[in-house]
Amino acid sequence: MILTNVRDLPIGVTAIVNKITGQGATRRRLMDMGITKGTAIYVRKVAPLGDPIQVMVRGYELSIRKKDAEIIEVNFGEEK
Repeated sequence: MILTNVRDLPIGVTAIVNKITGQGATRRRLMDMGITKGTAIYVRKVAPLGDPIQVMVRGYELSIRKKDAEIIEVNFGEEK
């Protein structure tokens, strides 16, 4: 598996949340939106300038800022 963050995921990729590395209110807000360890997150779209990023989590769509997507650590892909 490849370890990265949501900001760096290509469009159309599904990854599994490993952890949220941030602190305080931002981390709490992401967790309240359903982004928790073990949750699948699918990147649907990225705005033309890269901010925000539209993702699907638990069957609903979210738009998150690039700086917030950066603190969501995920695993995806196959080990080689």
